[in-house]
Amino acid sequence: MFEFALFGSVFVTLFVIMDPPGITPIFLALTSGRPAKVQRKMALQATAVAFGVITVFGICGQQILDYLHVSVPALMVAGGLLLLLVALDLLTGKTDEPTQTKDVNAALVPLGMPLLAGPGAIVSVILAVQHAHGFGGQLSVWAAIVAIHVVLWLAMRYSLLIIRVIKDGGVVLVTRLSGMLLSAIAVQQIANGITRFLDGHG
Repeated sequence: MFEFALFGSVFVTLFVIMDPPGITPIFLALTSGRPAKVQRKMALQATAVAFGVITVFGICGQQILDYLHVSVPALMVAGGLLLLLVALDLLTGKTDEPTQTKDVNAALVPLGMPLLAGPGAIVSVILAVQHAHGFGGQLSVWAAIVAIHVVLWLAMRYSLLIIRVIKDGGVVLVTRLSGMLLSAIAVQQIANGITRFLDGHG
């Protein structure tokens, strides 16, 4: 039996973490100067990479963490620190990309991972899959995972239309706001990870 409440819960959680509207200015910044056809291809590649990583961790994430002796709180703190670094770049307007970016496909790194399939999303998926009971629960969780990736692809795919509406000035404003919100999310994730670590090992 399909569980709509569980589907909605997982979808909203991943929507907030993966942030399709917020990824738009980052995607445009990372793919600027490339033809529209290439940008559309990169949108699909980034979504595919993120889905692949999320799927692997959804299926055997806990086993991977256990093998590496990494706890979920530790992963949360590490993810928070990574997000904080990205947030600081957005806030300071660091647009100078390393020269290798033109050669390395930005759709794979950093778009696909760690921006989309970051520790926050990975942890959420691992927990959601673990707590889903029966075939209906698992189906609901995986349907939500597929749905959020479709939304992510649409957000990046049609970001060229958005850019025409908000112009360059709008992109700068949205980027700064995204950086501020992302930094707050990062700090909260670090705090949650430390709290859980202390609770579990105190």
